[in-house]
Amino acid sequence: MGTKQQRKRGNKMNGKYVLFIDQYGYKYPCNYIKDLKDVHYLSGKISKMYVDGKDGKTYHVGYVIGQHWLTAYKPYRKEATR
Repeated sequence: MGTKQQRKRGNKMNGKYVLFIDQYGYKYPCNYIKDLKDVHYLSGKISKMYVDGKDGKTYHVGYVIGQHWLTAYKPYRKEATR
């Protein structure tokens, strides 16, 4: 995997867990963008995927690797109120 500094250079997630789901419904959990190619054996160029929001802004929502359009889902946790 390389040193911590080497991993930090090649990704934007910085070790935070993110679940990616492609257009076919396959799930790809990983901590680093590079893991999508190395661990999950996806081949092709890595490009960012964007979507236009209703507010007129553009948002980065995932990555395109080869023929896989991967949408990112980050864990969400909030304390419940009674």
